[in-house]
Amino acid sequence: MAAVSSKPVIAATGCEETQACVTAATAVLEAAGCVVRAFVADGFGGRAMEWQIRDGLIAGVLDLTTTELAAELVGGEMSAGPDRLTAAGLKGIPQVISVGALDGVKFGLTESIPKKYAERRFLRQHPTFTLMRTTPEELDQIGKDIAQKASAAAGPTRILAPLRGVSALGREGQPFWWPEADAALFQSLRNWVYPSKLLVEYDLHVNDLAFAHAAANTLLNFLGLPVS
Repeated sequence: MAAVSSKPVIAATGCEETQACVTAATAVLEAAGCVVRAFVADGFGGRAMEWQIRDGLIAGVLDLTTTELAAELVGGEMSAGPDRLTAAGLKGIPQVISVGALDGVKFGLTESIPKKYAERRFLRQHPTFTLMRTTPEELDQIGKDIAQKASAAAGPTRILAPLRGVSALGREGQPFWWPEADAALFQSLRNWVYPSKLLVEYDLHVNDLAFAHAAANTLLNFLGLPVS
């Protein structure tokens, strides 16, 4: 029988639009002696992560990519259900939360998109799926959801906000660049989080190396491990 690893197991969420951040943060965690389990934020991945946390298989969470919350709100194809972002708080394990890829919701073929969204901003990335840009109103609701779940957590928790964009598509000059929409998300986090120290803002993009290192080191600090 193989020996059970004594290294802390970290759950990390990612997707194509936040992969640079996840990769850099994973390297920091692994260098500190952690084992990182990657979960794709595609609905299935988010649910699997929440199950493993509830089953006691995870020591800490680096929830960089919470885009499944946007899918749950607007009816996209990659929702992980209303209980997403709850297991770590209930178990009381350390978690670092960010807002990766909340600027987009994935749908399938164009015919699958509800007609009420006909006038929205879309990006056809692949023949079988389309991304829809989230609005200020939607992001305001999502920010409240994140803040309230984080505020209720029983364990060490931080929300990290990258003020210069939340996905590769949300950089200045990219298709989902919409600073007013992102500002609504950040303001909602400020409005609803309690205590205020749970929210830390960075004048960085989510995929900037400095942001990835900040996220990883925040979690390492919670775990009592050396930071880089």
